[in-house]
Amino acid sequence: QVQVVESGGGLVQAGGSLRLSCIASGLTFDALAMAWFRQAPGKEREGVSCISWSGGSKYYVDSVKGRFTISRDNAKNTLFLEMNSLKPEDTAMYYCAADDRLRSVGLGTLSPDNYNYWGQGTQVTVSS
Repeated sequence: QVQVVESGGGLVQAGGSLRLSCIASGLTFDALAMAWFRQAPGKEREGVSCISWSGGSKYYVDSVKGRFTISRDNAKNTLFLEMNSLKPEDTAMYYCAADDRLRSVGLGTLSPDNYNYWGQGTQVTVSS
């Protein structure tokens, strides 16, 4: 059974930092395309960042580029999202997502429809 669990969310003031973690089990981790999504109340779930299987290629949407860093530790089955210079507009539920069928990882495939395995979400709230 595939299990995806995020952690690390919390309340932080604008300009602060948080590091999210995600552990995926039940499948060979290095065979999983991994991504972070977020969803604010009343809005659709949007992609934030994704990473290639080996971690060599990383992709970010413009709104977080230069502030967020995605990484993965395949030996520990763990995905990370380092978030710096947080803004109030970053406030959302953040979801870790994984897929074992996706063959192209990048902004062009950073859509919820392309990821089959999801965590429960971890709340990030940034105060102004």
